[in-house]
Amino acid sequence: MTLDARQAPALENMLNETRTFPPSTDFAAQANAHQELIDQAQTDRLEFWAEQARKHVTWKVPFTKTLDWSNPPFATWFEDGKLNAAYNAVDRHVAAGNGDRVALHFEGEPGDTRSVTYADLQREVSRAANALAALGVQTGDRVVIYLPMIVEAVVAMLACARIGAAHSVVFGGFSADALRSRIADAGAKLVITADGGYRRGRATALKPAVDEALSGETPVEKVVVVRRTGQDTDWTDGRDVWWHDLVEAADIEHTPVWVDAEHPLFILYTSGTTGNPKGILHTTGGYLTQTAYTHYNVFDLKAETDVYWCTADIGWITGHSYVVYGPLLNGATQVIYEGTPDTPHQGRWWEIIEKYKVSLFYTAPTAIRTCMKWGEDIPGKYDLTSLRVLGSVGESINPEAWMWYRRVIGGDNAPIVDTWWQTETGAIMISPLPGLTSTKPGSAQRPLPGISAEVVNDNAEAVPNGSGGYLVLNEPWPSMLRGIWGDPQRYIDTYWSRFKDLYFAGDGAKKDDDGDVWLLGRVDDVMNVSGHRLSTMEIESALVSHEAVAEAAVVGASDDTTGQAVVAFVILREDHAALAQSEEGSAQVQETLRAHVAKEIGPIAKPRTILVVPELPKTRSGKIMRRLLRDVAENRAVGDATTLADSSVMDLIADGLSARGSRR
Repeated sequence: MTLDARQAPALENMLNETRTFPPSTDFAAQANAHQELIDQAQTDRLEFWAEQARKHVTWKVPFTKTLDWSNPPFATWFEDGKLNAAYNAVDRHVAAGNGDRVALHFEGEPGDTRSVTYADLQREVSRAANALAALGVQTGDRVVIYLPMIVEAVVAMLACARIGAAHSVVFGGFSADALRSRIADAGAKLVITADGGYRRGRATALKPAVDEALSGETPVEKVVVVRRTGQDTDWTDGRDVWWHDLVEAADIEHTPVWVDAEHPLFILYTSGTTGNPKGILHTTGGYLTQTAYTHYNVFDLKAETDVYWCTADIGWITGHSYVVYGPLLNGATQVIYEGTPDTPHQGRWWEIIEKYKVSLFYTAPTAIRTCMKWGEDIPGKYDLTSLRVLGSVGESINPEAWMWYRRVIGGDNAPIVDTWWQTETGAIMISPLPGLTSTKPGSAQRPLPGISAEVVNDNAEAVPNGSGGYLVLNEPWPSMLRGIWGDPQRYIDTYWSRFKDLYFAGDGAKKDDDGDVWLLGRVDDVMNVSGHRLSTMEIESALVSHEAVAEAAVVGASDDTTGQAVVAFVILREDHAALAQSEEGSAQVQETLRAHVAKEIGPIAKPRTILVVPELPKTRSGKIMRRLLRDVAENRAVGDATTLADSSVMDLIADGLSARGSRR
């Protein structure tokens, strides 16, 4: 007998994780977040947010209205208040007597360093704002930023905010076509770029992509170029200008432009290099409120003593919210690093943590699993005892990677905050609160105080504890996207049409028996195997829980018998890699891991095929591109791979699959 659509679960709950880690008494006693934070939010949610806005943000004109939700899904927060993002991130700290506090410790990949105080940052941002104004940039204009992870990238963002021009940061690894489409969609007046940046031990040019993107018709009038690598750079007279020539000549005094709370702060594009770009619009007051509130409470920030490091690039939303705006609004001292974690050696991150005594560390699960693959002896060479809170962001973290992170990096002591949020949400939505939450390996746990979220079935009904479904947000939140730039109907269709009056951006989730939330990945990645709707994330977690596996990616491939079959791609840990070198050993690995998945989850989840691969296809932000793996698993031509950190990975995977004859 089969279940009909009304009875069938949206997603099946397969894995069961029972380990918990309560906060230490000492940590709980000093934590920023207390039970009263939760109580206040539950008592009066809007007044709670108004209080956070007054606590974490300085207003030139105080707001009197917290939320207008009279025209859903279009919200306004604090709409009659006026403020400036750059003033909040920089000037007010100097005015409070903290100008000598280091804002940014910069580490270049070649080893060059620079420490910038809040007073330094105020001067640099003011100069840059004056320089942009001299080039004709005005309040309401858009500026595209295409830079490596250097101090000037932060300065450029804040300079735009200071004059009320919306910035649109494009990740420095994107192609000229991707850059061109974003410039055109935003109607950008100016581009800020660099001659190049350092990545994996060499200077990589950036300016040529800008020149190509601007060939033909373009709204761009000027290109400002930061000299980073010193490499030869083609020049267009009358259009191109050196950053140092422009900024060094500018006045160090600048009065910020006070803007309405709903004034556009930035546009960030979420699509890949093909198709119509999707510009996520964030405004000022609500976004700043929630990023500062979440950074302060989720990371338990003590601005006077902590050193914070988020490894994200500013080209992604994590770099916007938890490198630039959240930490700087809170007056934090932080590290920014230009390069990759394995250049010039695989201990580079841990070396930096030891050097600056980093206490709060925020990175992606893919990076954690890569470090697992390299072996725990590498971080074991460094003193990581300064770490007191660890964070995870970008996708679900499997329990074994979570445990490795806690034990090897956190010394079995630092609490882990596994955060769920999106470009569209602007700030963290679901996360443990260190000092309050008994954490569970792999669970984002509960919506933060002030956030309302639910897991629902196909009929938009809340699922009971122990069941899976779709993660939705059922109340507006301050840092929510205000729309898709220039396309309000697309905003409605993309996020608000699946369930009436509920925001849904495509993630599956389950609630455990305690009601804690576990993310199950994109519902696009759900597999339907013999009528069972299985999450790729749970099968990946089961695979990585085996001692031989460092990382895994699972996709569904068409199957004449079961509808879809599970195909797994795994990377073995270095001390087990030799197992798969022979055909006999590879077959043994497959059978061992298939049996392990059957034991952990059940026979229905056993992969039909397991392929041992040297690497997985990932974007430079660390996300696995499963659609490319589906192409390989179904013997199709591999689709567009231009956003991969290393496009040659797909050739290795396809060749390996063909050589082993593992398509049956």
